[in-house]
Amino acid sequence: MIHVQFMKPFYTKVSGTKLRLVFAYQYFSITKDDEVFHFIPIEGKEMVVNLNTMQVENLSEVFVFQRGNRFIRLPLYQLLLISNVHEHLMPILENASSHVPMAQFVPNEMDDEVQEIIHALEEENLARLIDDALTDRNELLFNDLLLQKAKLNGGYTT
Repeated sequence: MIHVQFMKPFYTKVSGTKLRLVFAYQYFSITKDDEVFHFIPIEGKEMVVNLNTMQVENLSEVFVFQRGNRFIRLPLYQLLLISNVHEHLMPILENASSHVPMAQFVPNEMDDEVQEIIHALEEENLARLIDDALTDRNELLFNDLLLQKAKLNGGYTT
């Protein structure tokens, strides 16, 4: 297995929902069979990541690593499969996405579905808590939970 020893982008740029990571000499190195190979930018030199999906988009980009007169050519899709590059990539992505205004993240259908599921779970939880308050004959808690349920349903109790 190939192990990423060091990975630090020389340059990063956020354009909309895309993050470009550009690598240069000595900013990316891997180990294979206990030998260190250093990145050289003779073919591919950047990763493009969609910040909404956190997926690398230019998977066919070929990265070349060198040790002396030996070279390793790895397409990004293969590097992602056979190495621990994710461990080094995630902190970079988290740092970049924390500096991007949320308005740039476009909600998708999954966000609506997740919100519906969360709302349904909150309603079920409140119903269970109301049942518990009734069982315990706790009128104060019962009234408080009814107010929370009304707020959850936009001011209406069901």
